[in-house]
Amino acid sequence: MTSGRRSGRLLALVGIASAPRRLRVLTFIALPVAMIIAAAGLLIPTDLSTDDPLPALARFGIATGVMALAQLFRLRFRVGSGRVSVTWGEASFIIGLSLVPPGWLPAAALLGAVLGWTLLAIFVDRRSALDVVRTAAALGLSVAWAVTVTLAVAGALGTPVPGVLGTILVTDLAPPLIAALAVGALAYLLAAAGLVGLTLSLRHGERLWPALLRALQGKLLMFVGNVFVGLAVVAVVGYDPRWLLFLPPVLWLLQQTYSQRLRADDERRAWRALAEATGALNQLDEHGVATAGVAGPLALFGAEWVEVDVRRGDGRWRRYRGEPGRPVWHRDLTAAERAHPGEPGGPSGPPNDAKGRLPLASRFGLDLVASQVGGDLSAGRAAGRAGTGQGPPVTGRTEQELVRPLVVGACPVGELRVRLPRSAPPGQREQDALSAFGDALAAALHDAATHRQLRLVTAQSSYEAVHDALTNLINRAALLSKGDVALHQLAHDHPVALLLLDINHFKEVNDTLGHAAGDELLQVTADRLDALVRPGELLGRLGGDEFALLIPSPAVLAEPATDRSPMPNVLRRAREIVELLANPIEVAGVRMSVEVSVGVVVAGAGTADMTELLRRADIAMYQAKQGGGSVASYDSGRDAASTDKLALLAELREALDVDDQLELALQPAVDLCTGRPTGVEALIRWRHPRRGRLTPADFVRTIEGSELLGAFTRYVVDKALSVAADWARHGLDVPISINLSARSLLDPRLPAEVAESLRRHQVPARRLVLEITETVVMSELEVIDEVLSALRAMGVQLAVDDFGTGFSSLTFLTRISVDELKVDRSFVMKMAESPEAAAIVRTTVDLGRELGLRVVAEGVETADQRAALAELGCTAAQGYHFFRPMPSDKIVAVLRSLLDSAQARILPLRADGAS
Repeated sequence: MTSGRRSGRLLALVGIASAPRRLRVLTFIALPVAMIIAAAGLLIPTDLSTDDPLPALARFGIATGVMALAQLFRLRFRVGSGRVSVTWGEASFIIGLSLVPPGWLPAAALLGAVLGWTLLAIFVDRRSALDVVRTAAALGLSVAWAVTVTLAVAGALGTPVPGVLGTILVTDLAPPLIAALAVGALAYLLAAAGLVGLTLSLRHGERLWPALLRALQGKLLMFVGNVFVGLAVVAVVGYDPRWLLFLPPVLWLLQQTYSQRLRADDERRAWRALAEATGALNQLDEHGVATAGVAGPLALFGAEWVEVDVRRGDGRWRRYRGEPGRPVWHRDLTAAERAHPGEPGGPSGPPNDAKGRLPLASRFGLDLVASQVGGDLSAGRAAGRAGTGQGPPVTGRTEQELVRPLVVGACPVGELRVRLPRSAPPGQREQDALSAFGDALAAALHDAATHRQLRLVTAQSSYEAVHDALTNLINRAALLSKGDVALHQLAHDHPVALLLLDINHFKEVNDTLGHAAGDELLQVTADRLDALVRPGELLGRLGGDEFALLIPSPAVLAEPATDRSPMPNVLRRAREIVELLANPIEVAGVRMSVEVSVGVVVAGAGTADMTELLRRADIAMYQAKQGGGSVASYDSGRDAASTDKLALLAELREALDVDDQLELALQPAVDLCTGRPTGVEALIRWRHPRRGRLTPADFVRTIEGSELLGAFTRYVVDKALSVAADWARHGLDVPISINLSARSLLDPRLPAEVAESLRRHQVPARRLVLEITETVVMSELEVIDEVLSALRAMGVQLAVDDFGTGFSSLTFLTRISVDELKVDRSFVMKMAESPEAAAIVRTTVDLGRELGLRVVAEGVETADQRAALAELGCTAAQGYHFFRPMPSDKIVAVLRSLLDSAQARILPLRADGAS
């Protein structure tokens, strides 16, 4: 373990652990090749003059020193995510050819680069050892390539080239040799720049050609000066070496000239990039501004990642984050994430490579190198220097991270965080640029938020101008305007339909329950109608209790009819609306059914405008009110109610012949003391292939008045007993309850049919509970008593549903023996705030206890209701608080869970997975 940690620290010190894999591969390829070339050059036999005042070793040492000095006096400029260093490499290359044989120069360049960049790494850059050897290897390879090109060009131009590489090449500056040296220097420049671009591409994903061109552009002027200086030094040494005393001032002036030129280019590019970045903020939506706010610093500073946290109008924060080469993404922040922004390793921390390492933004160098400069700007000093500006101070948790609060006046709008690469630590210019950009970003975000609020206010005003404030439906003016536009777009004879709905007895609701209750009734009605609107239709509130529905294409409401008139289809649609609205609702604590009168008119689109259609529909609506029906048509050509009823019965007959339309939804009832299931109520649902999912309210009333009631009852009983038989196979002994229609008890054959079904499914009679309604309770027909007595004699259990809502419940209990009383949900829901409802529940529970009957409370939806019922002594309950009605394939698991929990004396309050 200790040796592993030591080796890890060693790898980190050398720089291997932090370098990308592809960059390590490049280093480990370049270094051996450079060393082999250098060693091969040193092994070439030399043919130096014996009377040379400088020994061969001294010449090699001077050449090595010249190469090292060329690297020490370097200038830097930014390229993408890092800085590129330019040096006097071309000059040292030419001077080196005048000092040592060409074969020695790669070795001198390799050693000189190691010496120069080691000094820079120790005193300036804090570069890793891996960066130093890669830089030296690249320099050695570039010099070797330049020597090869120089010798080839010199030979091609007729310059005598030594037969071997062991003789000094530059002894006399003849024009052909000068040309060869210039071409060799150019080859050196291109090789070094190419390796720089390759390194930038491998380390930071920079595109190769843009990085290469930017490096060449920055080096071009210095390249010309370097070639001139190299040739001048060679000429001066050959003429009189004492003239070299004047060389340092000249080199210093050239260095300052180059530095000023590069700095000016950097400043010009920086200002242009800042202008483009701030110009991109000129948008009016938050997403666009924040995206530009992320993209700007990525391009402006070559950042590793940028985050913009935006404070939204509702107080929540949203983070936008971007990295080079990746799209900007955003998400909402939690309070904990806002308290610790940009945590390393977290979702907003700096990006890692594929192996979890933090990317090290170092560069390699030759005369043209992407140098890694260790930042000396601590967070405290950054804050201190930035604090002297006009805006909020720029701070950071690390040397490379800059944080800028985004504030407009005294109003905070967000925060900007920029992570710079280690090769380009933040300086004062970066802080100033970030401050300027942050101010522009803050103003743009503030403007976007203001514009958004303005759009919302404008949209709200426009919305309110054409919508009813109470129901949010379009108002009368908008309905007339949009309706006329829709009519004008249709052919002259194209049929359109208009339905005018008026709520019956609405005035009584206002007078008895108050206007607030009337408003609530209008809102519920509007919501139900809006759920029925189909694409292309217009629904609006005309005022008071009147609504209108424009149907531009009534012919597509159903299958094509034999009659070309769409009136039957429209009347069918109107009846569907009436039936849906008739479903009971609770308004101001009172359960009621909404009854409406609907006037229907059908006409050609070009024969009447909206005003005329409304007038005709209004007449038809009053015809419906006066006739005692719910729907009336303007032409009164058909009895749409009978048509729809016959169609529904025909469809039900088909549903009884298949097994995939009528299905059971099962809702368990549980013992309030033990949690055991006391029974399961079977509720019928119709999955109609065209009308959709229908509840009993949509079709039971129609069935009860038809000859299909007997077949329907047999179907439901058979389906319920089939489910109960399946429970027995799973070891479950739980009764199943079925709601029985009052008219079913008029059929004396019912007991025999039930007995046959029990026998066929092998279900004991005691496990079947038939729930009878208040209508049966109030009836005193002898046949009903006989049917109930026969069922009771078989062992079938009887339950009184909705107990307490009728007038003769107690009288019925003296005539027919029952097993269970079901407290109506209306009393259960109101017993917390209504003493009368609580008294009815208490009385029912006491009555059931005295008569030895089970008491089941329906519609339990809260834990408080359950606790109150248990305190009153109620034995069982059912409702959404325990389970919603669920398909038969889920009930076995639920019942098994209840039984297991009851045996463990655990009382479950809810069930997951019920639907």
